[in-house]
Amino acid sequence: MGSLFRSEEVCLAQLFLQSASAYSCISELGERGLLEFRDLNPKVSPFQRRFVGEVRRCEDMEKTFTFLQQELRGAGRVLGPCPESPRAPLAREALRVQEQSEQLAQELREVTRNRASLRGRLRDLRQYLHVLREGQRFTSLPAPLGSPPRPRALSEREPILDPSLHQHLERKINFVAGVIHPWRVTAFERLLWRACRGYLVASFVEMPEPMEDPATGESITWVIFLISYWGEQIGQKIRKISDCFHCQVYPYPESEASREDTISGLQSQIQDLSVVLEETEQYLAQVLDKVALALPAWRVQVQKMKAIYLILNQCSFDVTEKCLIAEVWCPVQDLTQVQDALRQGSYQSGSSVECFVQRIPTSERPPTLIRTNKFTAGFQSIVDAYGVASYQEVNPAPYAIITFPFIFAIMFGDVGHGLLMFLFALWMVLYEDSPRLRQGTNEIWLTFFEGRYLILLMGAFSIYTGFIYNECFSKATVIFPSAWSVATMANHSSWSSAYLATHPSLTLDPNVTGVFRGPYPFGIDPIWSLATNHLNFLNSFKMKMSVVLGIVHMGFGVVLGVFNHLHFKQRHRLVLEFLPEMIFLLALFGYLVFLIFYKWVKFSAADSRVAPSILIHFIDMFLFTSNVENLPLYQGQVPVQTVLVVLALASVPVLLLGTPLYLWCRQRALSTVRLGGCGWLSGEVQVGHISLPAGAVPLQPVARGEQEPLLDGQEAGNSVNTTTEDVESGGHSPDAKHLDFSEIFMHQAIHTIEYCLGCVSNTASYLRLWALSLAHAQLSEVLWTMVMRNGFVGLSYVGGVVLVPVFAAFAVLTVAILLVMEGLSAFLHALRLHWVEFQNKFYVGAGYKLCPFAFAPDTWD
Repeated sequence: MGSLFRSEEVCLAQLFLQSASAYSCISELGERGLLEFRDLNPKVSPFQRRFVGEVRRCEDMEKTFTFLQQELRGAGRVLGPCPESPRAPLAREALRVQEQSEQLAQELREVTRNRASLRGRLRDLRQYLHVLREGQRFTSLPAPLGSPPRPRALSEREPILDPSLHQHLERKINFVAGVIHPWRVTAFERLLWRACRGYLVASFVEMPEPMEDPATGESITWVIFLISYWGEQIGQKIRKISDCFHCQVYPYPESEASREDTISGLQSQIQDLSVVLEETEQYLAQVLDKVALALPAWRVQVQKMKAIYLILNQCSFDVTEKCLIAEVWCPVQDLTQVQDALRQGSYQSGSSVECFVQRIPTSERPPTLIRTNKFTAGFQSIVDAYGVASYQEVNPAPYAIITFPFIFAIMFGDVGHGLLMFLFALWMVLYEDSPRLRQGTNEIWLTFFEGRYLILLMGAFSIYTGFIYNECFSKATVIFPSAWSVATMANHSSWSSAYLATHPSLTLDPNVTGVFRGPYPFGIDPIWSLATNHLNFLNSFKMKMSVVLGIVHMGFGVVLGVFNHLHFKQRHRLVLEFLPEMIFLLALFGYLVFLIFYKWVKFSAADSRVAPSILIHFIDMFLFTSNVENLPLYQGQVPVQTVLVVLALASVPVLLLGTPLYLWCRQRALSTVRLGGCGWLSGEVQVGHISLPAGAVPLQPVARGEQEPLLDGQEAGNSVNTTTEDVESGGHSPDAKHLDFSEIFMHQAIHTIEYCLGCVSNTASYLRLWALSLAHAQLSEVLWTMVMRNGFVGLSYVGGVVLVPVFAAFAVLTVAILLVMEGLSAFLHALRLHWVEFQNKFYVGAGYKLCPFAFAPDTWD
């Protein structure tokens, strides 16, 4: 948690890996997830790298695994996740995995091919059997009514194969029998009739049982056809048309005895093939069981193996090609773990030469590493959505843990609504380990689940602000007795029956003794919910509260910038930036907060009618005038306001020109020192203000970090990678050889204009707290008045029955409008206030995340 307030210190290091143990070392580092590797061969094509053969081998195994997975899906089996994450395989284990997977794939191909062949053969035999059975019924019974007339046929009711019929036909009758797809029957019959001009008898009947279509795999009911014809030319036409319609044609024996023999032979073949097919299915199930058992672990191993070789392709070899050198970004506190991982990898590979890590200095900006847990991850995601923190700048996430839910709750304050949100988030937190919740496919649900702790705090803070506003589903709760007494007012006034009849609204005067007995213990007095002017009261209260909280929030953001200036050793910015920024903010808007509190303290109910307007005083402050009709709050108010405005205006040029002029003077001084160092041309050498005689050897400046230890011995808070300029300067040091002062001045001018105008616009932007809080309260009240109160109108039995659907409608509208829509609106406005009004006072967000090489378990599922 120490790195949550500021990103961890990250250093650039080199890994020296012995060739024989490089694979094991990278595997061990991947299991621990500590380092981000840099590509040392950016100009080398991926196909020309050292381990491209191993990568292709892994890709070939992945193709085999894809085939095995497709076979499992085709069999209706779901490949489950790997129960435990196996380590990356060594060379022998990888060969064993490759051989076994290819062997299983080959067995699956053969068994699947044999099964498909057996199924096709069995389907053909069954279709042939049905064709013979239906054909025998056709040829042994009279022709059906409605058949087209046949030339020279004496009677349509005589059997087709009756011997007497041959005498009339004087020609031999032939048959074509088969099956056709039901969608093609109509076109097939029409074309036969037109092509053969009626010189045939066609009979169609549906098959008794559905069978699989080999083209689509669907189960359909085929249609059996039997065509009797005479003439060879007609037979050739029929066969060609059958081929065009993809009909399956079977030989049809002419004699009944031959058909009976064929049917009995088909039945025995079908029985034998069914037994063989059943045994084939059993063997296929056994092979699929082996695949389902071994494939999850193989996939994880090969993917890890491929990732390792991709990392090795980013390394470079030394001149002897016996050692691999890798450059990595590594957290400083993890250097010991990295060395331990390298030692462990060398031991596992059996190498006698131990690998080691060496820290090297660099001027590059390191990546940002902020460790989070399941509680802080949601808040860190909100900050990272604006921009990843620059290296070692102040992280707004720990402060957003409190400020974000609180600002949300100001706009969403209601005890009932906050309680519903809190209970929903609490349910997600209690069952967060449930796989059913974690492995959902709905992206919206996963967003809610990842932010469950954020929603939990938003609900809790909404309950708190709901008690402050004294609102529970728009109704006030009487936790403590009201501080206002109606009875006392009635005793001290002349409220007669006639007066009460003509005045529906009564006024409680707090100046009357006993009417107002002091402030309410906690929150707003419930009697205000009955008052006709409660909206005016709440508007005044919430508007002033929004301004006060907004200025405090912005001031806190400016103060956080101090920690950046101190950490990056830019103490000049404390005077040239932080001080004028605070003077400008406090002299104008801090004074406004002072006026609000001063007016609350000074004026009571007795003299509230003569209380001056703060808004008019604030306007007169900028105009350097005073209003006679608006009385001053205190003596000497006008001179004080004049001094404050002058201070605020005087801080603007300091903020605009201070930093650029300081950097220019500093650069000029450094240039003078460098020019003085060239005195050897005139016979002497100058080092600073010390002159050495000619011939003496001047001291050489030592680059920072060259004499520092590589693993330890670093000064606290002084990273070897930390630049002397902070993140606002883009990571460039003022000691750089060439400083573009026009660019520096332009950036400072933009910052000055943005800050000064932003103080005005951002303060007004915080009024959204007042507006959305008022909108939420009014929507809640409208929903209660228009829906729920109607259910209480009927007090009889009917009213109780009507109350059930009314409450259901009230509950649905409350969740849909007030919780979901209003909650999302308040969330977005709170997000904007943190990003624009708060974070831009100190946060740059120009960094990039540290992406360590790690074997994440979720990747392999």
